[in-house]
Amino acid sequence: MFEDSYKQRGLRQKLVRKLTEKGIKDERVLSAINRVPRHVFFENALLEHAYQDKAFPIGEGQTISQPYTVAFQTEKLEIKPGDKVLEIGTGSGYQACILLEMGAKVYTIEYNRKLYELTRSFLPQLGYKPYFFYGDGSKGLPAKAPFDKIIVTAGAPVVPAALTDQLAEGGILIIPVGNREKQVMLRIRKLNGELVKEEFDNFAFVPLLGEEGWRK
Repeated sequence: MFEDSYKQRGLRQKLVRKLTEKGIKDERVLSAINRVPRHVFFENALLEHAYQDKAFPIGEGQTISQPYTVAFQTEKLEIKPGDKVLEIGTGSGYQACILLEMGAKVYTIEYNRKLYELTRSFLPQLGYKPYFFYGDGSKGLPAKAPFDKIIVTAGAPVVPAALTDQLAEGGILIIPVGNREKQVMLRIRKLNGELVKEEFDNFAFVPLLGEEGWRK
């Protein structure tokens, strides 16, 4: 149903090499990016952008994240096969596909109804089947908690307490926190019930909307 040509596979390999040059070391992350056909998330007229290392608009004021950002967040999550992962901000679904390729069990929640409906019908056509939820991701998914890993793909003003509460012992939360224009990437581990925080580079994400995020 979806073409994945020799040229497109070659462009993916080129993208993987670029990510390696930019410091991504986890071979399982790079292998997952090499397997997910990113071009199918783009309209035909925009296919030349699919394997460039940049974010791109997908409508509804949202973007498909820059491949480096996806790789960076995924690497910092330290995904192990069988990990129960909560993704806040389904968006195009590309990040969820990377996590599924790495053997994670993915629960993904989207705030925008139209994007939720589109991605929920699209990803299974590619063979990817996370558990889809529509709602306020800033409050997490308490009915399905705890989670081994939580990834937030939108910029938050603060770390929502709901998310750290839903993190399993030994679990990792990766979240960009800052203002609407720029955020610092945080990795938070829950060790012996305590939260241990690390700071990484600055990034720019669309705002995390919701009760514990930015108000519309």
